[in-house]
Order: sequence, then structure tokens, then C-alpha cells
Amino acid sequence: MSPADTLPPPRHFLQFSDFTADEFAHVFARAALIKKRFKAYEKHQPLADRTLAMIFEKASTRTRVSFEAGMYQLGGSVVHLTTGDSQLGRAEPIEDSAKVISRMVDLVMIRTFEQTKIEAFAAHSRVPVINGLTNEFHPCQILADIFTFIEHRGSIQGKTVAWVGDGNNMANTWLQASEILGFKVHVSTPSGYEVDQSVAGLRSNDSYRVFKDPMEACRGADLVTTDVWTSMGYEAEDQARREAFAEWCVDEDMMRAAGPDALFMHCLPAHRGEEVQAEVIDGPQSVVWDEAENRLHVQKALMEFVLLGQLDN
Repeated sequence: MSPADTLPPPRHFLQFSDFTADEFAHVFARAALIKKRFKAYEKHQPLADRTLAMIFEKASTRTRVSFEAGMYQLGGSVVHLTTGDSQLGRAEPIEDSAKVISRMVDLVMIRTFEQTKIEAFAAHSRVPVINGLTNEFHPCQILADIFTFIEHRGSIQGKTVAWVGDGNNMANTWLQASEILGFKVHVSTPSGYEVDQSVAGLRSNDSYRVFKDPMEACRGADLVTTDVWTSMGYEAEDQARREAFAEWCVDEDMMRAAGPDALFMHCLPAHRGEEVQAEVIDGPQSVVWDEAENRLHVQKALMEFVLLGQLDN
């Protein structure tokens, strides 16, 4: 028996529901501490001599920069693999790739298409696996979004988040987060692009409401958020989506309908004049740049947690 076979099973983060509310509270607290140290140019390197493998089947800007910079800042090193040089599930079965790669690194982040791919990899990995994005979920982005809300407005518990746009991986993850962390989501999507509660894996529909009118979804909300109309992998539907989503552009009227202290978020990249007006994303209620930066800090806290558990120093 290999020494690795006697270790406890790795702690994966494949979707938001993988952690408890208490564990998220710890990650958010650590992210705040790590960010404070980063801003003060204080070294924080608990992952010295650890290696992160990043596997990209979907292109990325923020995911790559935030994970790569974050791992180096934590004292570790990074191996970057793309579709061409990883061949995940093509030249080699996913299970075999997982067994090999996880013997050589300490942590794996995967950005891919079907959730089943990352689940298959994790099932055969000796080390923690983090979901950098799949068609179904984007847990690291929602981690950053909620941390950003906490920074600006305090606890998200009991608050209302308005989701305007596609019932996509972001929407699914917001629904999971609402059930775990105790807030409400108002969802408004065009017909045919609704969220699927079974995909999100919710126990009930108590934490969200569906609105046909996006204006009504925004009314009284503490946070209004959206995403591009055509996500990566759905480019063939672009024209049909432009027509279907024409009324789901977050504009100044929607923000006025929201609470007076409402924030606006967008996971980026954004298309001004499509899913959001320039006046909104570039306006005073927008926190999209803090949100983007916070991917770095929450993911450092996440990598620290899945590798080392709960730290208090």
C-alpha cells in the first residue's frame, strides 16, 4: 500500500454546495485577512513547495490570472495545461489523467465544459480539485461575489439578490448559495432560458422566486447581477439569444427599482449595451472591479483551506 492511500480523502470544491455555511464563514474571514496582508505587502506563504495544476478546456483571463498569481503569492508553483497539451478525456481517459496528475501535484483547478468531467476527475484524484468553471456551475465566482458584498454591505444573510438574464451556471450557483447562506434570489430570465432547480440540486424552492418581468425582480433588491447573454460554448445561439434577451438589459431604471444602497455586479467580460447599460456598470453602484480583484483573494483562502484546513494565524 502506498503512503498516499492512508491519507484522508481530499477536500474538493466542485460546486457551492460542497461547503457548509460555517466553512464559508471561515473562508471569507481568511480571505479578508489574506487581502489585508496583500495590501500591506506582507508575505503570506503557507503553500510553500506546493504545486497547483491548472487545466483549461475553456479559455480564461480572470481565472488564469487569479489562480496563477494567487498560488505564487502563497509561496507555491503552477503548472498550466490547455486543451492541446492536456487532452483531458481524449487521448487518455479522464480517470487515468486524474490518477497520473494527482500523483505529481498537490492541487488541481479545472475549467471545462460538462460538470461530469470534473466530477470524474475528482473521483480519481488523490488531491483536492477546484471547479474553475463548468457549464453547470461557477462556484469560485460566486465566492468572490459574496465576499465583495460582505466587504461593502456586511452579511448577505436575509438580503435579496436579483439575477437578470440567462439561467446559466452563475444562476445555478447563486441558487445553491442562497440555500446555504440564507438569502433570497429573485430570478428573471426570458422564456426558454429558465433555471433548472434539478440542475442546481436544491432541496426546495424556498430560497428563490421567479419573475417574468426583470424590473419586478430588481424591485427592492440589495444586489443586482447579470452575465453575458451568450456564454462560452453557446456561440451558435448568439443571434437567437440577442432577440430573446432584448428586454433583459440591466439599466438605470432597474437599479432605481432596487434598494437605495443596491450594488451592481457582473462576472465579466461585459458587453455594454447588451446585458448591461454602460451607465450602470460604470456607475456609482457598480463594484465590478472590486469583484474581479476579489477572485484573487477568495481563491487564495480557498486553496489554503482545501490543502491545510482551518488556520487561525
